[in-house]
Amino acid sequence: MQQNKKTLIVFSGDLDKALAAFIIANGAAAMGSEVTMFFTFWGLNILRRAKGVHVKKSFLERLFGSMMPRGANKLGLSKLNFGGLGAKLMKFIMKQKNVNTLPELIEQAQALGVKMVACSMSMDVMGIRPEELIEGIEYAGVATYLGEADEANVNLFIG
Repeated sequence: MQQNKKTLIVFSGDLDKALAAFIIANGAAAMGSEVTMFFTFWGLNILRRAKGVHVKKSFLERLFGSMMPRGANKLGLSKLNFGGLGAKLMKFIMKQKNVNTLPELIEQAQALGVKMVACSMSMDVMGIRPEELIEGIEYAGVATYLGEADEANVNLFIG
């Protein structure tokens, strides 16, 4: 176990939970920790590109993909979302308080060397292709995450 290694499982695709995950990850990285974020199931929506990418998919994969938010700017809140109004209000307040947006936090994490790993099994189940996700991430299975977690002194589940 290393005292300066942290892992986060990001299961949720909710804006507030994604913000918390990236604020924690960036804080740990800024303090010198090696940080790995493992995105699985709904958490993969955070990493989706804002614009659609043409990839070959089955009907069900296309249907499923169309029902999920496309990227960090399209996420709703876990509570009080009110059809997206809650997320807009949250973003408005964040701007007034000079809090970084989720896309800015993602860029900051990449600049700080946070390792972002998309769960390959979840991608298969949800019909998400690597071309649909942002640049600079890795693809791996649960064994990779567990190997990282075995070496870490802090393991968090954001769900």
